[in-house]
Amino acid sequence: MSSDATPDPYADPLRFGQRVQILRERRGMTQTQLADLIGISPHTLRKIENGQQRAPGLDGVMRIAEALRVRDLADLTGLPDTHVDLFVGPGHPRLAAVKSAVDSLSLGTDTEPPRVSHLEARLRAAWKARHQAANHREAIGALLPGLIRDSQALVRHADSAADRRTAQALLAQTYSLSQFFLSYQPDAALLWRVAERGMIAAQESGDPHAIGVAAWLLGQAHRDSGRRHFDAADAINEQALNHLRPLLPDADDDVLAIAGALEFELGYTAARRRDTGTAWRHWDKANAVAARLPGGYYHPATSFSRAVMGAHAVTIAVELHQGGESVRQAAHADELTIPSRPRRARHRIEEARGYQLDGQPDAAIATLEKAYRAAPETIRYNGYARALILEEVESPQAPRRRRASELAVGVGLLTA
Repeated sequence: MSSDATPDPYADPLRFGQRVQILRERRGMTQTQLADLIGISPHTLRKIENGQQRAPGLDGVMRIAEALRVRDLADLTGLPDTHVDLFVGPGHPRLAAVKSAVDSLSLGTDTEPPRVSHLEARLRAAWKARHQAANHREAIGALLPGLIRDSQALVRHADSAADRRTAQALLAQTYSLSQFFLSYQPDAALLWRVAERGMIAAQESGDPHAIGVAAWLLGQAHRDSGRRHFDAADAINEQALNHLRPLLPDADDDVLAIAGALEFELGYTAARRRDTGTAWRHWDKANAVAARLPGGYYHPATSFSRAVMGAHAVTIAVELHQGGESVRQAAHADELTIPSRPRRARHRIEEARGYQLDGQPDAAIATLEKAYRAAPETIRYNGYARALILEEVESPQAPRRRRASELAVGVGLLTA
């Protein structure tokens, strides 16, 4: 082996520890914060980083990768053979066409815009497909290029201020739908362009609901960029809530629901910070909003509803690393049905993370199988699910290893 070959982190723990330290510092995390996230003492982490202790096993490596939001496992291990994108799925076949539509600079006025009622009907159908299709990215990815071009044309051809506000609200809605397609795709810059354009279009529309949805998605883009951006995410969610609060006493269901979704987002970010009291306080506020909604209602963009609050409770417990509490909340959440297939799959992934935290890996794999049956494209592009599956592919228990391997083939992590 040449002297400049990539080191084996298990044979050369100092190199592995250096990578952990570099990635931790890039995230702006202290040793105490990372140690708390992965369930070891700061003293143990210090020894790993300075090479006094061997690198952990695969489960420990995966916990570190999850906590540091490592995009490519090879960045942490240093091994080319572990080139696995954990939090960015493979590029969807429809990505190039969606990107082309977003990036197109249509300055001419020769394109005939659609009727407002026609575009509204197409958007309703697209949101319905997003919730009902198992392969929801394929369904909405086929529709988005035309929706983007026609929404932009409607804005360009608006004859009055009122028409322009209506068109901007529909454009904002189109960009919101686009963000669901672009999440976990290997083009972060494109996601940011869409998030920011959606926020601008929503503000231009003056529509409270459009503003709330755009802020909800822009806040998520900040939060998912790492711990250093949590404050920005909170600021966006708080500003949007302050804009909506005066309207809530007389608000319709959609405006009420987006306010509840924004309230929960504040709790979710607090849970990511491990701020237990703040996280559950915001969950309580969001739950109070959900109680005002009709029993069968769910929000077309966020899935906010009475039913989803149980799933949100699981998420809070998981992010707080409360394994037993997340399992208890999961049992309660199963009493209600989430109508959206991708949101139901996401809930199953959160349940699986809870079972894993609680030391129930077999239940975790079984729950991920349910997620796969509900919406294969959700689990295929979810970093937490991919990390958990890869961990159990190495399980010493043959039945669990076999089930994890079959699931890994299904989501594209392994070849048959």
